[in-house]
Amino acid sequence: MAGGKETPRQKMIGMMYLVLTALLALNVSKEILNAFVIVEAGLNTTNENFDGKNGILYKKFDKALADNKVKTKPWYDKAIEIQKKSAELCKLVDDIKSDLYLKVQKLPSKDVADTFKLKQLDSKDNYDIPTHYLLGETPEEPKEDAKAMELKNAIIKFKQDILKTPAGLTPEQAKKYDKEKANIKLGLNTDDVYSSNDEKMVHWEYNNFDHTTMAADMCIFAGIKNDVKNAESDVVGALLKGITADDFSFDAVEAKVVAPSSYILSGEEYTADIFVSAHSSTQDPVVLIGKVDSTDKKNPKIVGSGESVKVAGGIGKYVVRTGAEGVQDYSGVINVKGPDGAIKAYPFSQSYMVAKPAMAVSPTKMNVFYIGVDNPVDITVAGAAPTDVVATITGAQGTLVNSGQGHYIAKLSAGTTCDVNVSIKQKNGSKAMGKQTFRVKKVPSPNASFAGVIGDGSVGLPELKAAGGVVPKSDAFEFDLKFPVVSWSLSGVVNGLFVDAKSNGPAITQEQQNLLAKAKKGQRVLIEEVYVMAPEGKRKINGCTLKIK
Repeated sequence: MAGGKETPRQKMIGMMYLVLTALLALNVSKEILNAFVIVEAGLNTTNENFDGKNGILYKKFDKALADNKVKTKPWYDKAIEIQKKSAELCKLVDDIKSDLYLKVQKLPSKDVADTFKLKQLDSKDNYDIPTHYLLGETPEEPKEDAKAMELKNAIIKFKQDILKTPAGLTPEQAKKYDKEKANIKLGLNTDDVYSSNDEKMVHWEYNNFDHTTMAADMCIFAGIKNDVKNAESDVVGALLKGITADDFSFDAVEAKVVAPSSYILSGEEYTADIFVSAHSSTQDPVVLIGKVDSTDKKNPKIVGSGESVKVAGGIGKYVVRTGAEGVQDYSGVINVKGPDGAIKAYPFSQSYMVAKPAMAVSPTKMNVFYIGVDNPVDITVAGAAPTDVVATITGAQGTLVNSGQGHYIAKLSAGTTCDVNVSIKQKNGSKAMGKQTFRVKKVPSPNASFAGVIGDGSVGLPELKAAGGVVPKSDAFEFDLKFPVVSWSLSGVVNGLFVDAKSNGPAITQEQQNLLAKAKKGQRVLIEEVYVMAPEGKRKINGCTLKIK
């Protein structure tokens, strides 16, 4: 009412309206939350890729240290220090993320917190708990013990530590490294930023974590780790550049021969890369194939003119068409011109095996394929990777399913014989490797058993009356196959008359039980007309005859 005093009910309605309006304003759609899940997964994948890339850099440092410890050690020590600092900062991010995840998800234990992902979080749109946990009671001016402040300070220190010039460098090396370091863009900016919402400069921690949903925070954490690993990669890469080719003895250079495969099918090409482990980027070596005269150990030579190999980017590409089977040996030298113009020869030798095209199809259970069951079979081709093998079934109704690593499942539905056809994928198409013929059979029929008796046998009257029904039994069949009972008949002589009773299912019926109740010692009970459900459909199997003892 205009000019009137609001009643308690009106006040309550007004407050509820304000709360609803706020909730609507803060509502985050499911699609947006799912988008955050995709972003976080992508960032996590990038972090894993950075781990792999950085691992390669550290392996290069290990090799450099082994080649020349004195000159490499200052660079190596700094790289290991950066690796440790990066791991510590990433662990801090993970610990903060894990603690916050547990609080939002209301979980008591931290034992598996590091395995949690955003897609597993129920309250992705929660912002109250993250804001309070990361910024404390005063988001605009968080205290030093607030988690966001702890993270910010750790980032600042990380940047300071990794950018320090390694100790033990010569003045010339330090100058060269500082010049290289100046080109690095570390990111991880923690400066104050202008907030358009607040229309003023705000702190990094407030800008990142004030009233942000848990979904956004998880992406921010993954992004920070991304920046840390990227900074680690850039700085360690700059350190590695400090170790130039001149830092190592030229005597450490060795001839290398790398072939994708040393087992070649007859008629195929054998390919190998021939190179020295360090070479000039402005001058390719000369690679010659032929018999090597190593009488002069310091200057081995090719006997005769030798066969020249095409070289590009310091790597010689040796390609030869194979013919004769067996082990094929070859040798040669790599001639490299040194700084003084003298030629240094590096000898090499290698061999490869040439074999006839061959394939093998091995059933892993039987020498036949059975209809209606999964028939395991292994298919291999000598000299070919399992991923390059293609196998199909013809001559019968069925399919061949590739389970990976040369393992297949043959599934047949009809037929008497079939062929397994094998080919391999090549650069210019496919090549047929042959076929193998298999018999196709129906699975063997089981035998009906009743009261533990299969076929003909004796049984006590108590055991007979306690029997629960017909059970199909398969003798020595390799496959675990069930034959559900469809129907069967129980018959015998009662009061001088031959009586039978039928069951539509495996269990004994009341009528059949009544018949057995009247059975006496010395009489015979027949289990007949037993039908089961086989893979191809309804099938009749052998019954059994029981003599009451």
